[in-house]
Formats: sequence, C-alpha cells, structure tokens
Amino acid sequence: MTSAPPVETCRTDSGQARPPEQPDRGPGPGPAWAGLRTLAGQLRPQRGRMVAGVGLGLLGSLLGLAQPMAAKQVMDLVGRGQPAAGPMVILSVLVVAGGLLAGLGHYVLDCSAESIVCTARRRLAHLLPRLRVPVIEGTEPGDLIARVTSDTVLLRRAAPQAVSAAVNGTLITVATIVMMGLLDGVLLSVALTVIAFVGLVVIVVTPHIGRATRHTQEAVGRLGAGLERTLGALRTVKAAGAEPHATAALRRAAEYARRTGVRAAAWEAVSATLSAVVLQVCFLVVLGVGGARVASGAIGVSTLVAFLLYLFALAPRIGQLVEGVGHLQIGAAAAVRIREAEALEAEEVGSTEPTGAERRDDEATAASRRPSGSYERHRRPATVAFQHVRFAYRPELPPTHQHVTFTVPAGGMTALVGPSGAGKTTVFALIERFYEPDAGRVLLDGRDVRQWPLAELRAAIGYVEQDATVLAGTLRDNLILGAADATDEQIAAVLGLTRLDTMTARLPHGLDTQVGHRGSRLSGGERQRIAIARALLRRPRLLLLDEATSQLDAANEAALRDTITDTARHTTVLVIAHRLSTVTTADRILVMETGRIRALGTHTELLTHDSLYAELASTQLIGPGRRHSSKAPLPEC
Repeated sequence: MTSAPPVETCRTDSGQARPPEQPDRGPGPGPAWAGLRTLAGQLRPQRGRMVAGVGLGLLGSLLGLAQPMAAKQVMDLVGRGQPAAGPMVILSVLVVAGGLLAGLGHYVLDCSAESIVCTARRRLAHLLPRLRVPVIEGTEPGDLIARVTSDTVLLRRAAPQAVSAAVNGTLITVATIVMMGLLDGVLLSVALTVIAFVGLVVIVVTPHIGRATRHTQEAVGRLGAGLERTLGALRTVKAAGAEPHATAALRRAAEYARRTGVRAAAWEAVSATLSAVVLQVCFLVVLGVGGARVASGAIGVSTLVAFLLYLFALAPRIGQLVEGVGHLQIGAAAAVRIREAEALEAEEVGSTEPTGAERRDDEATAASRRPSGSYERHRRPATVAFQHVRFAYRPELPPTHQHVTFTVPAGGMTALVGPSGAGKTTVFALIERFYEPDAGRVLLDGRDVRQWPLAELRAAIGYVEQDATVLAGTLRDNLILGAADATDEQIAAVLGLTRLDTMTARLPHGLDTQVGHRGSRLSGGERQRIAIARALLRRPRLLLLDEATSQLDAANEAALRDTITDTARHTTVLVIAHRLSTVTTADRILVMETGRIRALGTHTELLTHDSLYAELASTQLIGPGRRHSSKAPLPEC
C-alpha cells in the first residue's frame, strides 16, 4: 500500500509548507497593528451590542465622576452648618445608579463576548472538517484544537471587556483630568506628570505583552499536539515501553509552555507594578503639595478632598486603561491564530444546511429509494478511468504515479494488486479527490472528478480504509455516518451481511452501545466489519475497499467476500488486495508496479502471462484452483 510521505508540520497562512525549525519572532510594531485589525474584524459582528455595553458602562462611570463634586457640596454645607439632606440624597442616587449601570454594561459585554466566541468556534467547526487532506497532514491536530479552545477563551476574556476598559478608561481619564483642572491647576500639573510616565510605560511594555502571549499560545498548541499524538497511539506507546519517552516529551512541552507563560506574566506584572507604584507616588506628592496649599489658604479643605477623591477614582481608571491595552494585545494574538486557522485551504463542499425546499426534495428522494429490509438503492454503477495520470505528493519527491492509464467498467469487481509502494492507495485518494493529479485526468462516469461537486462525488462513493476508522460514540452513530436517512430495517440487513448481528445482539445496549475512543472497545475485525457496513449502508455506486478483510478470520472473510461479490452485481467494486484469496474471483485485476499499470487480466491470465503477478501469487497460492495461504488465517478478533 502506498502511503503519503511525511510533510512539514508548519504552514503559512496560505497553506504552503515552511520549515518547522523557523521560529515565529512574534509581532513587531507593524504586525501588532495588523493583529488589532484582525481582532476588530472578529468583534465587528457584535459591534452594536458592544457599543450598548460600553455606553452603559460609560454612563455609570460618568455618574461616578459626579460623586466627588456632590461630596464636596455636602462637606461645604456641613462646614457652614446648613442642611445637607438634598445633596446627600443626590449622592446616594449617583452611587446606586452608577453601580447598576456599570453592572448592566458588564453583563451586556459578557453576552457579546460569548457570542463572539461562539461565532469563532462555529466558523472553525465548519472549516476544520473541510480542510484539504494535504493541509491536515501538514498541521498538528492538537494545535488546531488549541485554536478552537484556548485561543477562543482568550478572545472571550480579552475582547469586549478590553475594548470597554480602553474606551471607558480613556474617556473617563480625560473627563477626570478636566474636573481636576477645574478644582486646582497646580495639583493637576503634578498628576499629569505622573500620567505621562504611565503612558510611557504602556507604550514600551504593550508590544512585549502581545509577543509573549502569542508565544505562550503557540506553546500550548505544541503541548496539545504532543498529547494528541501520545493518546492517539497509546497502545503502541505502551507496547513499545515508550511511556518514559512520551512523558519526557510532554514534560518538555509543558515546561516550554510554562516558561513562555511566565515571560508573558512577567511583562504584565511589570506594567501593573510600575503603574501602581507611580500612582502611589502621585497620591503622596499630591497630598503633600495639596496640604501645603491648604495651609497657605490657596485652596480649601473640601477642594483638596474632592481632588483626592478624583485622584482615587483616576488611579483604577489608569490601571484599567493599562490592563485593557494589555488584554487587547492578548486578544489580538488570539485573533491572529484564529485567522491563521481560518486561512488554511479548505474544500468547497457546499452548504451543510439545505433550504426547506431542498430538504423536502431530499426526504422525498430518500423515501422513494428506501426498499424495506434491503440496503440496495438500485442506482446505476459508476465507471472509473485514469488517463495518463501523473502525481507526486511533493514536488521534490519522485512521482507516485507515472502516466497511469486504465478503465474500470460499470459493475463487477476490479482488484488492484502490486508490491508495497506501487501506488495502489493513491488511486483511491485521487478518485476521492483527497489529492489532485499533477497531470492527466481521473474520470468518474466520463466526467473529470475536479468538475464534480465534492458532496455529489463522495455521495456516490463508499470508501473503506485499511485501518478501518471507527469514531467515538455509539455503534449506531458509526453505522449511519453519512447515511442519516437509513431505516432500522436497512441497518439490520447490513448487519446481517457483515455478520455484525450476532455481535450486536450480545452487546449490553445493542446499537446504542458506546464503542470507545477510536473504537477501543472493539476488536480489529469488528472495527473492519463496521467500516464495511457503514460503506454498504450508503448504497454507493462505487465501492472502494483498501484491504478491507485483512483482520478477519477465515470464516468471516469468506462470508464477507461473498457479500462483496453480491454487491458487485449492482455496484462497481474496486478493491486493493494483499491476500490473493480476495481477488481470485475478481472480474479483472490491475497489476501495479512503481507507479505504473503493469498488466491487466483475470487471475488465470495473469498467472500465465505476468511474472510479477505469478510471483505475488506464489506466496499465497498453489495452483489456480486451490487456495493455500502461506500464513495461518487470523483468528476471530
């Protein structure tokens, strides 16, 4: 069997491979602004709700801004011995109303954040299953999972609240400064000096926060990729005694993530600490200068108290502004990673949500071709043709196919045989359009597969891979994958054909039994039969079987071979076989060698006229009529 050669594990936005050893140096000033523009694009669909949330928060802050003036008025009235009940009521209303409006604005922003995250996740969930196979093979699945999970969490935490903090922090800071200037210009000049220093800190530190955050998220993606690799091959790791090696690799990834996280936290701490220290110094200086001005009679005590109240209100606003800018950088880094995932090359498979009319048509069509107790659709079998196909997995590698030309007529069974690496599995990959030929054409029913809508093309094909993939979930979920309209009678018929009915009968919950991660609760033979049943349930016009009986015992293999022979009467069956017993009854056999079609004929003809086929047959056959495997048949799994 021909397998795809390894490809680079890193790709650019366009999906082109890049050497994995080239580290991302992170966003400089230019990329930082590009990241903010990307973040703005993520937030744009919720701009109306965000404006409402920011507006409510801003109104609450403005009511809070009026509180020191109300407090000054109360102190002045009390100092003159006059009643202050009215101003006290006003002050109380300002406090309560400001708090309520701020809380409501926070809630509206949180709702918009959840919508932003949900939208990003839905886009990625729509995209990732549609990524082209070469892109998937060049990308770490764990890193893609991290972009859907942890990066979107950062987007949720950093985006709307950070925008609110930046907007409200800026406006309220300006308004507070204006109010402080109305009270006393000298004290304001002291405060402005401190504010300028804080602004310098923000300008210097913010790019480092964004760069460190992006490196942290990339490290988390590498850790996720390492976990996915280890857990996806856990039995192999255990059988090889490689737990220490796997553990060491995960520890290194976790340690790298810790170091990058500490670096990001350090820059955030520098920003927060400098801002806090400077503001404390500002308070002490203002208190000293203000006390001197009160003593000299330049200002009154109530003015100093009001100014200090504004300063107390200004300190958290400046901290909020600094934090908001930092979170915008974090959100921008997350948005860039999400955009990179969205820029990966995907297949055009059409909408997954049909209109009402299309849904009714689909249901009527499905009902019309749903014979009771049978899996056949009586759809006409497909024809397949390769015309001078040349294909290489990468330009620098030798071609896997070299001018491959053959025709498979409608109906019957055609077998592909040949040594490992001859290009047999690549034939299936090109028919399914997992890859596209570099030259030549692949035809289905005389039509280039590149001209077929992908959904229509693959709906006509049933494909059983050699590793018999089974997904986590129930047995029923796996059987109706791609055949959601299948009835219980059709499922029962297919279970009988693939000899899964006895297995299902002894399961505790029948078809609703959980099969475990990648079918871990099933034997290899059971997984293989489930994959075949799933393909048959789709009633394909073309059935592709990649050594689909390799893990079956002799009895089940013979029964399933009879089922495939029966299926070939109304479906075109193309099978890759390493067991010659699978192909002795084939209508025609294609012999492949080093990416070319070497010979075509029946089993008897090829034994006589093709030396390579005769050599392959000699390892499993003695004479054309007596099948003696050189290996004992695999036991029932």
